Amino acid sequence: MALVILPGLNNLIEDISEEKKLPPQVVESALREALLKGYEKYRRTFYIGVREDPFDEEYFSNFDVGFDLDEEGYRILSSKIIVEEVESEDHQISLLEVKQVADDAQIGDTVVLDVTPEKEDFGRMAASTTKQVLAQKLRDQQRKMIQEEFADLEDPVLTARVIRFERQSVIMGVSSGIGRPEVEAELPRRDQLPNDNYRANATFKVFLKEVSEIARKGPQLFVSRANAGLVVYLFENEVPEIQEGTVKIVAVSREANPPSRAVGPRTKVAVDSIEREVDPVGACIGARGARIQQVVNELRGEKIDVVKWSSDPTQYILNSLSPAKVDLVRLVDPEGQHAHVLVPPDQLSLAIGREGQNVRLAARLTGWKIDVKNSHEYDQEAEDTAVAELIVQREEEENLQREAELRLEAEQAERAAEDARLRELYPLPEDDEEYGDVSYEEDNLSENIQIGDLNSTEVISSEEKKQ
Repeated sequence: MALVILPGLNNLIEDISEEKKLPPQVVESALREALLKGYEKYRRTFYIGVREDPFDEEYFSNFDVGFDLDEEGYRILSSKIIVEEVESEDHQISLLEVKQVADDAQIGDTVVLDVTPEKEDFGRMAASTTKQVLAQKLRDQQRKMIQEEFADLEDPVLTARVIRFERQSVIMGVSSGIGRPEVEAELPRRDQLPNDNYRANATFKVFLKEVSEIARKGPQLFVSRANAGLVVYLFENEVPEIQEGTVKIVAVSREANPPSRAVGPRTKVAVDSIEREVDPVGACIGARGARIQQVVNELRGEKIDVVKWSSDPTQYILNSLSPAKVDLVRLVDPEGQHAHVLVPPDQLSLAIGREGQNVRLAARLTGWKIDVKNSHEYDQEAEDTAVAELIVQREEEENLQREAELRLEAEQAERAAEDARLRELYPLPEDDEEYGDVSYEEDNLSENIQIGDLNSTEVISSEEKKQ
């Protein structure tokens, strides 16, 4: 078979490499796979409408494509094993046929043959398949490079530009650095902010939420405007004390998409300082609120509460409910992290917040279950009785969970012991280093079979007992 000429092959590879921002060797590999798929399609077309396709998925594994970049062409090559009698012409070749060319050929050797079909015989369907596979392989390589490029980013916050809209998602263009090509990322509906105006070419700061490894149509990058990491990044850029390490963000609780439109986005940030003379809350707010205002503007007016972190749970819970004034914090169940917060009647709605948002964010920030109570109507004796019942219920549930874990561990240990006993009775090939080199005589074989039958009876009896 002759070389199939592809005029301008070198230019084709270079043009695709430049357009898709892929290395030339990657484009060449994709073209090789595409031509091989086209050859498979060419072979399968002979059986369309005649009889069932005889080729399985691994049938063409011994075929390859060889490029001749100097002559600008390619060949289809097939690796065949030399045998005495040929059973598969695509995988084997007779020794007698090879002897006509190479006298030193032996059975078991492998030869590579040119099986390139004529260009006129290649067919329109095969050419179409080649084109489709090439486009798909190039897309896959682009996605792979995107995954490798963005997966190792130290800074997960990117500047994104709105490109278009698909259903409820916003498709945005992002870049991993200056001079790098822009790639598409998807901003799903649940990760959008209600106050954002996503118009064409508008720019936003977004948090790189996921680099998808699943081959699918559309963007492989997923970004978010609702992630708490975006708030941390904005404060780090606006507050020099955080960059220097004097002030640190301990916890963030964010509700960017409230369950109701009547409630706006809100975030609580707990901060602490290493040096006593530094006020962490004041450092984050800045003079006349200049620093926090920059963060609020970037988040399109989202309400942000900056509170001081404390190692004392009572003080920490009191701070987290800011701006509400609290009379008393009772840690009614420290082990279960349950607290009652007593507030004046005029502060009750402020402490709870609209639709419970304030206390909900405070609970997430501190990790405690917080019940806000009216201090004028609080019945401590009745509340302690109710809490005692909850503690008993919690302890019962913990005991049941602990017993279930112990039972599971015991069952796993029993199963492991049974597996070990069976491996002693019936060693697996990997357990015997000399497996395959030991020969058995007929008497020993019959004796092993009898022992095996006896042991099988013991195993069955053991399983019946378990049932």
